[in-house]
Amino acid sequence: MATQGDDDERSFFSEAPVRPATKAKAAIDEKPHYHGHRDRLRERFVAGGPDALPDYELLELLLFRLIPRVDTKPIAKALIARFGSLAEVLGAEAALLEEVKGIGPAVATDLKVIAATARRMARGEVRGREVLSNWTQLLDYCRSAMAFEAREQFRILFLDKKNALIADEVQQTGTVDHTPVYPREVVKRALELSASAIILVHNHPSGDPTPSRADIEMTRQIIDTAKPLGIAVHDHIIIGRKGNASMKGLLLI
Repeated sequence: MATQGDDDERSFFSEAPVRPATKAKAAIDEKPHYHGHRDRLRERFVAGGPDALPDYELLELLLFRLIPRVDTKPIAKALIARFGSLAEVLGAEAALLEEVKGIGPAVATDLKVIAATARRMARGEVRGREVLSNWTQLLDYCRSAMAFEAREQFRILFLDKKNALIADEVQQTGTVDHTPVYPREVVKRALELSASAIILVHNHPSGDPTPSRADIEMTRQIIDTAKPLGIAVHDHIIIGRKGNASMKGLLLI
């Protein structure tokens, strides 16, 4: 006589219904609609380089690896719509990136790693080189490092006798429109590094790089403190989303 356990065992090992072969094959062959798009986008990048793609498509290429099984085009467009450009997306704080649908903590962190890598590469282009003859590269580095920060940063580039970059440090971080700067501390650090000259750099989160009266006065105080000790202040550069301003170029120092 069969027991309940025998019934269960027979039911367990009984043959499962077989799906029609055509349906099973169709299910296997079916691919998400965005697979072909990804291939075409990669081909365009290889053929034409990064300049052949707008910001949102270049961002898509990054997101392909970070979010492998999702259509990343809407996410890339949402990020650009929120922050304005690829540079601003990479410069945004992780918490703000996570506010965009489809971006979780892991992807936000990965985007910040990419941004840090880009800054490190830009710094490598100017470190140890005579910066006054590589001014465009210097500005590119400063822009990548500071243009999209939410708070003001005061950065100092320390140069040797040949005007080669020996150190790059953020001395102070302030609020959205102010950073406390202490001329004696600036000069003290320059002496510690045996720097012969410095370039001052800070950002304006508002986007407008126009120097304020306070910026000009602070710069002149640093010049007056540094000059008797043989330390030259070559320039004070202000970085904004809309560009940059050189106090020396504007004949303010």
